[in-house]
Amino acid sequence: MRSIGMDVHRDFCEIAIAESGDVRRAGRIATDPEALALFAGSLVDSDEVAIEATSNAVAIARIIEPHVRRVVLANPRAVREKARRAKTDRIDAKLLARLLAVGFLDEVWTPDDATQTRRRLITRRCALVRARTRAKNQVHAVLGRNLLGRPPVSDLFGRKGRAWLTAQVSGLPLDERLSVDAGLRQVDFLAGEIEQIDRILGADALSNPDALRLMTLPGVSVVTATALLAAIGDIARFPTPRHLVAYLGLDPRVRQSGNEPAKHGRISKQGASEARSLLVEAGWQTTRTPGPLRAFHERVAERRGRKIATVATARKLVVIAWHLLSRGEDYAFARPALYREKLRRIELLLGAERHQGRSPTGRQLLKTDQRRAEREIATQHERAYQRMVADWKASLPPADKRAGTAQPMGAGVTAGRASPRPSRGKAARQTP
Repeated sequence: MRSIGMDVHRDFCEIAIAESGDVRRAGRIATDPEALALFAGSLVDSDEVAIEATSNAVAIARIIEPHVRRVVLANPRAVREKARRAKTDRIDAKLLARLLAVGFLDEVWTPDDATQTRRRLITRRCALVRARTRAKNQVHAVLGRNLLGRPPVSDLFGRKGRAWLTAQVSGLPLDERLSVDAGLRQVDFLAGEIEQIDRILGADALSNPDALRLMTLPGVSVVTATALLAAIGDIARFPTPRHLVAYLGLDPRVRQSGNEPAKHGRISKQGASEARSLLVEAGWQTTRTPGPLRAFHERVAERRGRKIATVATARKLVVIAWHLLSRGEDYAFARPALYREKLRRIELLLGAERHQGRSPTGRQLLKTDQRRAEREIATQHERAYQRMVADWKASLPPADKRAGTAQPMGAGVTAGRASPRPSRGKAARQTP
């Protein structure tokens, strides 16, 4: 059996072959479908090929896969950690072949076509949102340079905001007026592009039960749900919620040596940055609606501040999402009225008929008393969480309270560091 390493570039691929304990260079081939198909035809069924997971690696792997035993997409970060100081295309190809031969290559999961499409759409949408934000900041910079003050409206780029902006910039120099006009044109163009992508994401979410299930979580919109599904792919890849949290880069860095206690730092920020930023935004949105997640955010904010609490809430959303997708269940504390609003926004975006005399977001689709009852139930859930935390703190020994090292007891502690004391008191009798 031969182990073949391919160092992939835009124009060519460097090839190295490991066979019978020897690694040799096998030349270069062009990175085009015809040359790759010719190269794949020269391989045998027992060969294995290793490729770094770059932008064009999936397309190359699909051409080679029918002709070999398997194609391994390697983690580029892990390969760089094992590389020598010298770095050339030949060395990289030989390193891939050698690591594959000894079974020491970290493999990357290959997404299917639907997941890959979602990832590209989310990446493009986030890039468009960043570009729109830059254009808006340029308009605000013009106002600041000319001492025009803050606009009297919440949305400067809405109908009333633009009317105020037009009146303010009429007396400015020509270059400043051109900057404002160019910024407004960019905002309008980018808004249209974002709306087009949102239509595609909305149509995909309405036909995807997992996306609808994630949207039952507070603060999770159709974009956040699709971004999370695109990052996850197959939920069976993650045996526990901690694996998913670490995959999305929301786990804190840990440093520990000798007898010193472990020091927890900032989050690792590994994995998909788009999904992580959307989840943090969703964690901030949960503070606007009553429920257990808002109580959790307030509890962490008292000790660590609101920014850290928001990231902790995003991590909590990921843990809950893992359970929802693994069990095929909806969120237990979901509010039907808010969930219906999310669906109604998607329907309107896809061209559904508007209800005359009613709110375009669907706020009047349910009666007012039903909405009030749902909010009261969510408030009761929030108070129940607060009482559970208060009972748990009251059950702790005085020494733990003074030292400030309160840890959950029983089944809720960290794996491998179970508390020697059994759960007791009111905290042991709490049920979800």
